[in-house]
Amino acid sequence: MRAHTKYLLAAAITALLVGAPIAIGAGENQPVNGGARNPAGGSTANYTQETQIIANLSGYGTRQSNKSNNGGGAIYGCRSQPGGTPAGNEPCIRASNLVNGLAFEFANNGGTTVGTITSGNPNAAPFTTNATGVATGLNADQVDGQSASQIVTTAQALNSKGQVSEAGVLANARGITSATRTAAGTYTVTFSSDVSACALNATVVDAANNGDVAIAPNSATVYTVTTRTIGGVVADRAFHITSLC
Repeated sequence: MRAHTKYLLAAAITALLVGAPIAIGAGENQPVNGGARNPAGGSTANYTQETQIIANLSGYGTRQSNKSNNGGGAIYGCRSQPGGTPAGNEPCIRASNLVNGLAFEFANNGGTTVGTITSGNPNAAPFTTNATGVATGLNADQVDGQSASQIVTTAQALNSKGQVSEAGVLANARGITSATRTAAGTYTVTFSSDVSACALNATVVDAANNGDVAIAPNSATVYTVTTRTIGGVVADRAFHITSLC
């Protein structure tokens, strides 16, 4: 019995000595060492269970900071596949507020750029959202520095329009500087810019006695408009004229 007990004790001690380094290498239930790789044991050592830090206080549960003037506070890396949480592929970073407060804040101390989003695929969407509210301070309605209303105004400025009475009086004009009746049913219309590459259109206003309208260029900006009755007789008729450029 003594010999048997001695061998059992020796075997237990040997197993403890051999097994202890393996447990330390795995990292679970071991202290975290500052300024070192955790878990210890080289590049093949990894935690195999989720490491949780749970707090219950009015401030932040954890804080990471770096006092160096060229070092970051934290870096996170992962090898998650596409799709994110809905696809069961957890993203590298997820901030989830379990009530209705903010999930994240990004702030800097006055620099010209708060942050960047880069991708190995330049055609990738920088982010997606199901939120449809207006993002305060985000100029999402601007293209090349112009708001949506300014873009419309700029586009409209490329197209001229005007209303000309039977007497040749110009009204409600944009891009047309003048209109003059030069003879019966004949009018000279002057545009403020070259419209020779534009599509010009004129329509007689009198719907009850509609007629033909002809437009002939005198120059890149000056055009003769001739109006006729429904029977083809040249006569004074009010008309609208537009250019589509």
